[in-house]
Amino acid sequence: MTRLDAPVTESNCHRVDQEGPATRLLESREVPLGGIRGILVHRSLPQRELPMVGAWCFLDRFDDEQSNMRVLPHPHTGLQTVTWPIDGSIRHRDSLGSDVAVQPGELNIMTSGRGISHSEFSIGDVASPLRGLQFWVALPREMAAADPFFERFTDLPVYETDGLTATVLVGRLGEAESDATIFTPLMGADAALDAGAQVSLPLDPSFEYAVMVVSGSLDVAGHHLGSGPLLYLGIGRDALDVSSADGARFVLLGGAPFGEELIMWWNFVGRSDGEIVTARDDWERGSDRFGHVDGHGGERIPAPPLPTVRLTPRRRRP
Repeated sequence: MTRLDAPVTESNCHRVDQEGPATRLLESREVPLGGIRGILVHRSLPQRELPMVGAWCFLDRFDDEQSNMRVLPHPHTGLQTVTWPIDGSIRHRDSLGSDVAVQPGELNIMTSGRGISHSEFSIGDVASPLRGLQFWVALPREMAAADPFFERFTDLPVYETDGLTATVLVGRLGEAESDATIFTPLMGADAALDAGAQVSLPLDPSFEYAVMVVSGSLDVAGHHLGSGPLLYLGIGRDALDVSSADGARFVLLGGAPFGEELIMWWNFVGRSDGEIVTARDDWERGSDRFGHVDGHGGERIPAPPLPTVRLTPRRRRP
């Protein structure tokens, strides 16, 4: 998905040396997606206080009762988009020639590398419920200029224990490991916890983690969470106890703290102001770098103006 919130400023992604477990509750914010005929999404990452969790650098939750998504072709560099529908279907088309219906329970990962463009439209002419999650994963330096590619997974591994079932999107949870291609130590899972259940989830103490409730309520790390906020958990945990009186669906994200400074502006991830400026210029002049998405004629989303100051990384707030 493309970021259309204004004013458009850089998101500041900077490695932070973590000392141990922590808890920090961060509220999501509403952001318009797709222009005048688009939808509102709830954005949990990036935030000033927390630009990244591992290599996870972006998290949108879309939860619209009557949606007609219409996101025209737009570019990406230096990242992976991870799309996980919960209710409703989205048609994904990209400059590689991919043309697929993204269905609930199916995972789509688009790796942009040096450059790709894509579009996302609701399927059908009548507005219908559309719920799901989209993440971005920052690519490490050695993959930032690689050729783009697209993956689709219809049979994902499941981690199960008494009272909990978790679909592993990327990485590993317990013995359940996803085949999705990732380039840094990372994990992400969509978990359903039964009413009255209490479970201890295995964690990697070298990872930092965060939890977001999608529906229901969850008790975790001394917090009672409802749908929406992101709870950052820090690093150094080897297990996470979760419980719910009425049942919950939640997302668990984790990863090794990202060891590179990044700048994220609009739909681009780079390591310098110059990289971002070049990517924007290439998109605006119709460079072959981003290819062409069939089915839209000449319609596409133009890049917003660059800020008047040089784009630089900043540290997350203590």
